[in-house]
Amino acid sequence: MNMKRYTQYMYSYPHKTAYGPLEGVTLNQYLPDLAGPGHGLYLHLPFCETKCGYCNLFSVTGQGETAIDRYLDTVERQLRQYEPLFASAKSLFTSLTIGGGTPLLLTEMQLERCFAMIRRYTQLARDAEIIIETAPNQTAKPKLALLKDAGVTRVSMGIQSFFDEELKVLKRSHRAEKARESLNLLMNSGFSRVNADFIYGVPGQSVSSFLSSVKEAVSFGPDELFLYPLYVKHGAALEQELNRGLVLDEDLAFRQYEAAAEWLASHGYRQDSMRRFVRPESPGGSREFSDCGFGSTLSLGCGGRSYLGNLHSCTPYAVTRESCLEQLVQYEETTDFCTVTHGILLSEEEQKRRFVIRHLLILPGLPLAAYREAFHGDAAADFPILHEWMEQGFLEEQGDCLALTEKGMGLSDYLGPMLISKEVQDKMTQWEALHGTKHDPIQREFKEL
Repeated sequence: MNMKRYTQYMYSYPHKTAYGPLEGVTLNQYLPDLAGPGHGLYLHLPFCETKCGYCNLFSVTGQGETAIDRYLDTVERQLRQYEPLFASAKSLFTSLTIGGGTPLLLTEMQLERCFAMIRRYTQLARDAEIIIETAPNQTAKPKLALLKDAGVTRVSMGIQSFFDEELKVLKRSHRAEKARESLNLLMNSGFSRVNADFIYGVPGQSVSSFLSSVKEAVSFGPDELFLYPLYVKHGAALEQELNRGLVLDEDLAFRQYEAAAEWLASHGYRQDSMRRFVRPESPGGSREFSDCGFGSTLSLGCGGRSYLGNLHSCTPYAVTRESCLEQLVQYEETTDFCTVTHGILLSEEEQKRRFVIRHLLILPGLPLAAYREAFHGDAAADFPILHEWMEQGFLEEQGDCLALTEKGMGLSDYLGPMLISKEVQDKMTQWEALHGTKHDPIQREFKEL
């Protein structure tokens, strides 16, 4: 193989490493983007029991109840500053996502406080979708009952494997038997939707062992499975082992993906993206990315992103323990949450790219009429590479959409990064040079497998 299938997971665009300092930007300027109904809230709880070997998310370990209480005090102060803006814009939030980190690491009292604060300072729609993440070691009946009473509609559990040897390689703190116990408990707790996450491409993992984990997961009946290829980015614990000779086998990872996708399809699962597989009898639910960045999403806490029109903002990107703790301290010392100091202002060109990337990689695909309405142009004319991908069998027309074919779906992490603009790539490269790391170069021309 002379190209990388696994270049970058395009769950958002632009990447946080393209963000930078902002001046003269306030939330008041973006109140129209928070007006009325249809917006999302995201609360980031960055606390974990341990840092997984592959994790490059904003998270910290070793923080006790006092530290978490101090963090929640800051979140409440942030909400108090936002409350007049919400009132002025008559903001009605129709979704709430609580991520991390491991949100259920919090005590029951702390979790109750999170929900109480949000309901006190914001208007959350009565039928709002409320999503939270959990991990096997933190999944217990009392906390699940609390979540149910709080109106949580969807719970996502990171399992990654049902084999202890693979969990050890990934530096996960739970064991397979605990994952089985916790998933069974979750499935019997009455939530509207449950999804479970698994990882392939793990050193020492075979096609048969990955497929065994997938089949066992299906036996529990979750509404969705998310299957992720293993990435090891800068700052992740496994990076050191790669430097010492640990090898990631991309060809094997792709065979694992193909085997799982084929088996799930044969058992009626609908594949919406390279990662998401939906149980046949499961209700539709939200898109994989909940249209994040097309409607407005406001982030609370440290480490999450806000999307308001052409303004994308967050705390500076951090992965290592030291840099995450530094950002956490700066967040807790913030006095003015209504001034936006770090992010990116998207040009119309970058908004077009974001629209294409975020729709094209998830079925039903890129809606051509919606693109014309939003940007007064033709997507295929603006992005000639889409014609090339159709000729190569990666895309096809399905009604008014351009959608990935089965062949294209499996190459999402190769195709998506090819849509990154030179300007954004340059900013990412500058960040990488400053922090002593680099992404693999984006291949602008398709190379035959």
